[in-house]
Amino acid sequence: MNRRSFIQNSALTFGALSIAQQNIFSALFSKPGAAAPWMFHMMTDKIGVFTERGGTIGFLIDKKGLVVVDSQFPDTAQHMISELQKKSDAQVKYLINTHHHGDHSGGNIAFKGLAKHVLAHENSKKNQKRVAINNNNLDKQLLPTKTYSEEWQKHVGDESIALHYWGPAHTDGDSLIHFENTNIVHMGDLMFNRRHPYVDRSAGANIKNWIKVLHKATRRFDSSTTYIFGHSAEGYNIVGSADDLKKFADYLDAVLKFAEAEIKAGKTKEAFLKNTSIPNQGEWKGDGITRPLTAAWDELMEKQNS
Repeated sequence: MNRRSFIQNSALTFGALSIAQQNIFSALFSKPGAAAPWMFHMMTDKIGVFTERGGTIGFLIDKKGLVVVDSQFPDTAQHMISELQKKSDAQVKYLINTHHHGDHSGGNIAFKGLAKHVLAHENSKKNQKRVAINNNNLDKQLLPTKTYSEEWQKHVGDESIALHYWGPAHTDGDSLIHFENTNIVHMGDLMFNRRHPYVDRSAGANIKNWIKVLHKATRRFDSSTTYIFGHSAEGYNIVGSADDLKKFADYLDAVLKFAEAEIKAGKTKEAFLKNTSIPNQGEWKGDGITRPLTAAWDELMEKQNS
């Protein structure tokens, strides 16, 4: 989603946000045009977002160090780095990957020699290395130098940063990154806002548990929490509230129930994948519907045959 659409359509849900979230959106609306093909914008005085191509990047700027969440691709990461360097000459203390996919970790290599630590869940590192070896491009990767299994927390300046892993979802290595003091959570690809998601079963994805992860997030964090999303459909926001998480959980639940009903009705997988919509989920439109449909069908059949 481009910056212009982000700004225009954010206004549609502006009134439903908390005062704190409205202040964040107001900051994002401050410049009505973009001279560059990317958006680099501060959400607070220290935390911002970068979008160009691939998953949304979040970042923290503090005099004690910089923190970057995800890296897109090598070329777009260079743009991100250039913008950061205009703001601060502090070192990138942590480059965090929400998961291993190339549009979130492919730009890691641009941070070689710049980032003190590259951090991800242990499964994310395994997946990144496995895919790189299979694609014969391990030399073009900057793999995590630090990993964790369930929880991780550190302070960078005045900000407390916590990472959480709650089991397989979009992949088997998805992290939620919580900037605790400012109460902003980067969801990575645990959140596709009104966009049909990629469900990477080759990396251990599980839709049923993905739903649980989303519900756990809405319970763990509070009503004033602002969320950064990995991807959004054209016309929808890259940041939002718990209500967006609940709607995405409902969407995933509807996908599973739809697949289950079609299996019970004796439909073939080929016939099921011809569907162009999901019952009662009209906000999710456009390309990519076969991705969740395929994953839901395969997940249910695997369970049925086990």
